[in-house]
Amino acid sequence: MRSVVVVGASLAGMRAVEELRAQGFDGRISVVGEEPYLPYDRPPLSKAYLMGTCSPESLALADEPALDELAAEWHLGVRADSLDPGTRSVRLSDGREVTADGVVIATGGLARRLPGTGEERPAGVHTVRTFDDAVALRADLEDHDSARVVVIGAGWIGAEVASTCRALGHPVTIVEGDTAPLARALGPTMAEVCTSLHADHGVGLRTGVGVESITSSGFGPWKRVTGVVLDDGSHVPADVVVVGIGIRPATDWLAGSGIPVDNGVLCDSGCVTVFPSVVAVGDVARYHGPRGPVRHEHWTNASEQAATAVRNLLAGTTVEEYRPSGYFWSDQYGVRLQVTGHPADAEEVTVVDGSPEGRRFVAEYRRAGSTVGVLAMNNPKLFGRLRRQMRAGTAQGSGV
Repeated sequence: MRSVVVVGASLAGMRAVEELRAQGFDGRISVVGEEPYLPYDRPPLSKAYLMGTCSPESLALADEPALDELAAEWHLGVRADSLDPGTRSVRLSDGREVTADGVVIATGGLARRLPGTGEERPAGVHTVRTFDDAVALRADLEDHDSARVVVIGAGWIGAEVASTCRALGHPVTIVEGDTAPLARALGPTMAEVCTSLHADHGVGLRTGVGVESITSSGFGPWKRVTGVVLDDGSHVPADVVVVGIGIRPATDWLAGSGIPVDNGVLCDSGCVTVFPSVVAVGDVARYHGPRGPVRHEHWTNASEQAATAVRNLLAGTTVEEYRPSGYFWSDQYGVRLQVTGHPADAEEVTVVDGSPEGRRFVAEYRRAGSTVGVLAMNNPKLFGRLRRQMRAGTAQGSGV
């Protein structure tokens, strides 16, 4: 293999380039990125960048000397429109083609939008997925002092945006269709802790209710959001609305390629597609895990997955299976939440240190007597120990 094209200048794409060089590949690497920016870190967008405490430069995933060492060709501000796996040829939106011996698909995902809030959505309605999204939201908040903010979705991104907006002094209401924030991810008991965390900081929370429509005033370029109508008929006034209802994998450009797509690019256990010369990494990859096809949407997975995918790409076959660490974190209202493992698989959850009321604790999720997940709030030391035990396979009940 003498050339590789990485489609997606994301964290996963960047790690793929780094892994290619680290694993001894000295051929040509081309990177295609739809955004006009070199790879940057997304987690600060909803926190430090939105808060105004970090600069755009600090988001960069690598400095200039490190990028020079990678010796990659960067095609930025251009979209991949199609892929021919047989010839490993990627057609770009500007009409060019990039052909290589191997392809890494790292196109990530696109922020989901509410029906009726597409390109013609009124001013004041935002998502937070890209740097440009965060720039627009930050400018809107700065231009509207004490703007009433409605965040649709109480998942990780929604909670972080709500936390940041509240710290900036804005009245905030969260609308969540589930019974409690993060109920499916953390279970009902720990979801109640998250509910209390929002309440501690004066954030309104409407749960078990969906969004019917967005209201607005004005017309044309002067049309601006005025609120959100919920499916129970109530209206929540808003000057700014942030939609945080997840992402959909960016796979439209693969139509007609012959690569199976179903809620992501379908891969084997080593992130290899039906074509050995094409692998997928990050948010877009739906690989075959022990419990069947799975796709992750968090930073750690995007960072870790490339090592396995690149090893298999260079080998020309699957010689290694991907085993995720299952770790992610979130900063909300001045506390750090850390999760590892698979809490959704648990039969019971037990607090093994501290207390949720004190906002410092560790909880173990167990199934058949074994620990399958750990959640910590402001307790990184014990969390780190239990995480290491889980990865080593030595966690049986409480590791305290």
